[in-house]
Amino acid sequence: MLSLLHPAPLTAGEQLTGETFDRYTLGRTLYYGFEGTIYGVERYLPDRQVLWSFLDGRCQKGHWYEDADQICFVYEDNNTPQCWRFALEPEGLIAQFESDPRATELYEVEDLDEDMLCYGPEVGV
Repeated sequence: MLSLLHPAPLTAGEQLTGETFDRYTLGRTLYYGFEGTIYGVERYLPDRQVLWSFLDGRCQKGHWYEDADQICFVYEDNNTPQCWRFALEPEGLIAQFESDPRATELYEVEDLDEDMLCYGPEVGV
């Protein structure tokens, strides 16, 4: 009964389910790297809502859901799900893009102590 009150801690190498992914990410802002450079940042909000940026000041609202052991994201400007398999390693999350597993593997970068910048909508004439 105690395990229902206090979920088991996450262990290194564990593939994350929707529940464990939510437990790890909720309320956090995580920076992701790819091949030695910062790739983007995502803020994890309540109700599986997210805010993503490629660090260019433009942020995309979206949400995530679990589907067949994958965590899939849908963003406001792209209705095509972006599905990933997440695992927890000693350094943080590792994300393997499932739509093309050879293409992208992202990894959590240590806390950069930077704010996530989201500028307002572009204003035109």
